[in-house]
Amino acid sequence: MKSGGKNPSKELYNALRRLPWEQLWGEEVARFNRATAQERISRVAVIRAVGVVFSESGPEEQRPEVQQWLVGLLQDPAEKIRRYAMTALPKIGVEKSGEAELLALLNTTTAERETKFLGRTLDKIGGVATLKALERGLLPQTEQKVKASLARAQSPSTVRMDGVLADFAGLRIHLRGRKGLEQIVKQEVEANPTTRRKFRVVEIGSGLVVLQPIASFCLGDIYALRCFGTVGFVLGTVHATQSVESIACVIASPLSHRIFKIFTEGVIRYRLNFVAKGHQRGAVRAIANRAYTLCPEILNDARNAPWSVEIHPTGRGNSVELSPRLSPDPRFSYRQADVPAASHPPLAACMARLAGKREGEIVWDPFCGSGLELVERALLGGVRSVLGTDLSPEAIGISKRNFAAANLSVATAQFNCCDFRDAVDDLGLNSVTLIVTNPPMGRRVPIADLRGLIADLFDVAAKTLKPGGRLVFANPLPVGGCPAALKLESRQVVDFGGFNSRLEFYRKLPR
Repeated sequence: MKSGGKNPSKELYNALRRLPWEQLWGEEVARFNRATAQERISRVAVIRAVGVVFSESGPEEQRPEVQQWLVGLLQDPAEKIRRYAMTALPKIGVEKSGEAELLALLNTTTAERETKFLGRTLDKIGGVATLKALERGLLPQTEQKVKASLARAQSPSTVRMDGVLADFAGLRIHLRGRKGLEQIVKQEVEANPTTRRKFRVVEIGSGLVVLQPIASFCLGDIYALRCFGTVGFVLGTVHATQSVESIACVIASPLSHRIFKIFTEGVIRYRLNFVAKGHQRGAVRAIANRAYTLCPEILNDARNAPWSVEIHPTGRGNSVELSPRLSPDPRFSYRQADVPAASHPPLAACMARLAGKREGEIVWDPFCGSGLELVERALLGGVRSVLGTDLSPEAIGISKRNFAAANLSVATAQFNCCDFRDAVDDLGLNSVTLIVTNPPMGRRVPIADLRGLIADLFDVAAKTLKPGGRLVFANPLPVGGCPAALKLESRQVVDFGGFNSRLEFYRKLPR
């Protein structure tokens, strides 16, 4: 098999990568084994191909044989072959004997590059033996990753919603969400009986509401709120030009450790993320290693960590924030499924709160999608009946499932697959107290006449709403054109995930 092009090794790998496993193992590996030392170096891509192809299509019964071959290559005189073998091993898996070979090589190698690759391999497959061997601090990053891996396998840690933080002096909490919804979030904090006793709103920014605790609290108190997107405990602020050391010291600070301990069940593990700056792998590695040196109880772990340390750029520097990673979000556990372009759950909660609560409410969502607006409004209470309509049978099925999963006390709930214009006859004139909806905006699914669609929505709302009834919807058009029967009471520009729309509130005038 001849290779060509500017990079012969890459060309060879691409050719080998396309071979069936039986041919790769039976012919190419056999050829590699028979080759001279110089030929083996030129065909080292065979090792990489074995790791990838076996992980995709290799037979399970052949795994021990492939493992043994790769482990044997760790003793090859050529550093490049050893390096390729240790890179392929995690894709196949390795037994204790393979781990022992890697550790033996770590003790004897003097090559900096080989030590680095050994560390990367042990990051993925190292176990108790690796942890013991690294006690002398040879590879702090690997030691941290192996600790996290063992903790993950033995007892997955979780976020504690009921842990109580009593020492909160000076703590600030950031509730982040869609730009334009800040006042609704603030109003929810101040209206909720629990949160208004335990937190004070001290600042509002773009997509941000800042709380200051005024009494002991648990995470469950914060997650009683539905309108924010994410929550972050502010560990500190560092200047944009400050070093790795500064950020690491904030992550490993007494405040951070205290919050971690109170709100974590199990081993403390976190993922480090630079918001709006890409992966920043080098900085993440350096910061995580230094934070581990300062506080070995706190482990950086990118895989299923219950916490995220977020570095947010601000006008004053970088805000270092500790955020729980809850999936699914316990506030929206009723979401069994979604449709494309479905509402963001906190946005649906904001729309329901903007609409307000009225006893005996009759609610209609003409474009119900996943049904989130109807669920969120029903959760506020006072709803007698709901109706969801949508052109998509799939959406109607998903809305029914989500609404049922929410286990709501609503007298009647109907979901009909139809054009919203056709529902007017069934509903009747002056029959609905609230229309709340996030209509299609033509972003993912083309709308032939978006302006006509919104005009028809206004017209239908004017007919079906009772006097005093409300229309709350996301208007993708910059201007309205509503009938005289509807009075605009509020309009706010909201970020809908990369583009702006207007969240509008109309009330039907008395006849």
